[in-house]
Amino acid sequence: MTTAGTPPAPGTGPLSGVRVVELAGIGPAPFAAMLLADLGADVVRVDRPGGAGLAIDPASDVTNRNKRSTVVDLKAPDGAARVLDLAERADILVEGYRPGVAERLGVGPRDCHARNPRLVYGRMTGWGQDGPLAHRAGHDVAYIALTGTLGLIGRPDEPPAVPANLLGDYAGGSLYLVVGVLAALHHARATGTGQVVDAAIVDGTAHLSAMIHGMLAAGAWQDRRAANLLDGGCPYYGTYETADGGYMAVGALEAKFYEEFLRLLGLCDLASAHSDWSRWGELRERITAAFKSRTRAEWTAVFDGSDACVAPVLSLREAPSHPHLAARGTFTDHGGITQPAPAPRFSATPATLRTGPARPGADTAAVLRDWGIPAHPTDDPDDLVTDGG
Repeated sequence: MTTAGTPPAPGTGPLSGVRVVELAGIGPAPFAAMLLADLGADVVRVDRPGGAGLAIDPASDVTNRNKRSTVVDLKAPDGAARVLDLAERADILVEGYRPGVAERLGVGPRDCHARNPRLVYGRMTGWGQDGPLAHRAGHDVAYIALTGTLGLIGRPDEPPAVPANLLGDYAGGSLYLVVGVLAALHHARATGTGQVVDAAIVDGTAHLSAMIHGMLAAGAWQDRRAANLLDGGCPYYGTYETADGGYMAVGALEAKFYEEFLRLLGLCDLASAHSDWSRWGELRERITAAFKSRTRAEWTAVFDGSDACVAPVLSLREAPSHPHLAARGTFTDHGGITQPAPAPRFSATPATLRTGPARPGADTAAVLRDWGIPAHPTDDPDDLVTDGG
């Protein structure tokens, strides 16, 4: 295997010094590992022979940024041993296989804990490690459908709107996996004992709806789309089309923001409609007509500097140029790719974008050296080429 990677710069981010093994997959596990890498962890992605999981050029897969990569064929006679060598020296391992697959490959929790009892073993699935659907195939949209959260989104007279894979894969999946493995890492460092973290997209996505379930129980939420304060049912919390086909987002919930919103929209006579549900139909019609009278740029200028809680709906390509996001550096350019910068931000240990997407197998020799792993007998020394490290 040819290797030409550069180890990430040390001492960057609050997780500097934490070692993570990521067994390559697609969806929420790679994103979770990217977040750990963004925060400074030394993430080694164990790629499979034969290419990337996503059907895009690996050089553009930013979910593999700040990582290093080695290629291991887990079906080869020495495949499991190579992964266990890494697990023995790691703090966290992340995998996204169906339940039982890692065990069959010889790299399940029992195998890894036999070598490293302190290891946090993070498991990312859609349905979870047990339950009637645990072994069924699935994707984001099916997981969020069963939790009730997909049914929240969209107009009542149309099918539920699919929120890309942000709600299930990344919010209900990746972020809960990261919270779980970091909490388990804290426990492992305090007690010397690792554990398994079972992060299921159905669990995390359901958890995200906790507030709404409380409102439902209190009679403050109707169990149908676009009939509530935060789901587009309220005319002063939603989106409106402008004269040029753009959209403005309105979130003028509180009375003082609502009054400012109406003043700038030229609809001050509707002030009493704020809490009068019987007038919400009229209110929506008037707001709709008002926004259709000017372009998105014109309305953006009208609401600029106000507390009306109104913003233009930007596209993915437009967002990085917004003055606020540009001033904060919310997006960054690295290796010719515009992408979100690491988040959140830390005053003492800032996270950085250190390297671009890891190329499959590009860092094998550097990882063996840095993690103190002897080369396997089957390795060809002439193939373990580094970039001079």
